[in-house]
Amino acid sequence: MSEPIRRPPLAAAVLCHPHPAHGGTMNNRVVFRAGKAAFGAGVAALRFNFRGVGASTGSFDDGVGEREDVTVATDWLAARYPSLQLSLVGFSFGAWVGLQAGSADDRIGAMIGLGLPINFYNFDFLMGSNKPMLFIAGTRDEFCPAARMERLAKRLRPAARLEWIEGADHFFTGQLDRVQSLIGGFLGEWAREGTTQISR
Repeated sequence: MSEPIRRPPLAAAVLCHPHPAHGGTMNNRVVFRAGKAAFGAGVAALRFNFRGVGASTGSFDDGVGEREDVTVATDWLAARYPSLQLSLVGFSFGAWVGLQAGSADDRIGAMIGLGLPINFYNFDFLMGSNKPMLFIAGTRDEFCPAARMERLAKRLRPAARLEWIEGADHFFTGQLDRVQSLIGGFLGEWAREGTTQISR
């Protein structure tokens, strides 16, 4: 749990890590940098391990149980900060699981998806959501073809914004500073404005 030290947080965020079966944990570099971005924007950030990862009990549940894990993490964050807006950030598998939980949870006011693995998972559950959304993808992400990602973002406008990082792979190798900057800018603006609309 990361909290701003010198001032009360403006909002709070749940952060979801990539696929547990492929080494994903809350200490993943992308998730760690997302937490730093939130912290820098004055947003408290909760990183957690899905079931069966690290000291967490249980075992991998193909996304079903992991969605429950996101809800439990959101419950904890909401209890800790009952007066704050909540947001969600997910990377790869964590984006698929987290965005499902977040889109169905009225407590989540804004969402960020990093490296959406749309070659493997369906994101149609986002249709109809008017929550502010930011998607960040690399132009060399082998799991996130540009044409499919563009179609998804277009269907979600005006709520969604898509940012491409030129030359970045799925793990944003060498481009994490840019990822952190985009996340921090989005969360900071959303938290300060306290509205469902992020300026373009």
